[in-house]
Amino acid sequence: MTFLTGLSDLSVYLVEPSGAQAQFIEARLGELGIARVKTFKDGGAALEAMREMPPEVVISAMYLKDMTGAQLVEQMRCEEDLKGVAFILVSSETNRHYLDPVRQAGASAILPKPFEMRQLKTALAATLDYLNPGNLRIAVDNVDIEGLKVLLVDDSRTARAFIRHVLENLGIANFVEAENGKQAAQIIQEQYFDLIVTDYNMPEMDGKELVEFIRGKSWQSSVPVLMVSSESDENRLAAVEQAGVSALCDKPFEPTLVKSLLEKMLSESL
Repeated sequence: MTFLTGLSDLSVYLVEPSGAQAQFIEARLGELGIARVKTFKDGGAALEAMREMPPEVVISAMYLKDMTGAQLVEQMRCEEDLKGVAFILVSSETNRHYLDPVRQAGASAILPKPFEMRQLKTALAATLDYLNPGNLRIAVDNVDIEGLKVLLVDDSRTARAFIRHVLENLGIANFVEAENGKQAAQIIQEQYFDLIVTDYNMPEMDGKELVEFIRGKSWQSSVPVLMVSSESDENRLAAVEQAGVSALCDKPFEPTLVKSLLEKMLSESL
């Protein structure tokens, strides 16, 4: 993979049915030095072009002529040559029913419509961190990052793949995956882990129940637990914190935030 030194290295496919909105976004990208931008009005045309020449990042509206932005990114994540392409959604949609599939598919960012320039810069900076292997490596004294054993728990395969990619960029190489809290609890009873990264909303046993099991019933009750979730209910999140989660992080997230959270957690666990 080519190392991208800055925003000007990015190639962007913009999927936007509105000509005026497309021009606005193209202009903002141009102000950031991004000149390689191809614009498409529908998802099908964008996918066809991606299969010929994948870009580094796709920026898409939610509602296209032939599909939604969620369906577009889900299709990308199902194709081997496209699953690593970064995805940014630009939408005025606020309904979780429509946004959660985008979060689960591993979007680098979800920008409001209209967005501010600082929001676009932050989203693209997070995209560079996602695309560049080793750009952000965890550094904790007396900790062998590559030797860490991590349990990754999420019922979404695409979400696990996205989070794993980010963690690999941070220097972590040893993973075990679980599809839900119940499966994770069984694995925890059989194997030792240095870190557990889990979602909140899962079948069989959710993230809160998993944290309660780890802290109250497992033989490795002090293992650091990072919850990465799209959950927004403050009461539920407060209950998770009371259950003993080490840190909480929203989906989508900035790799720099995950790096700082993990460094703090791992330092405190020494």
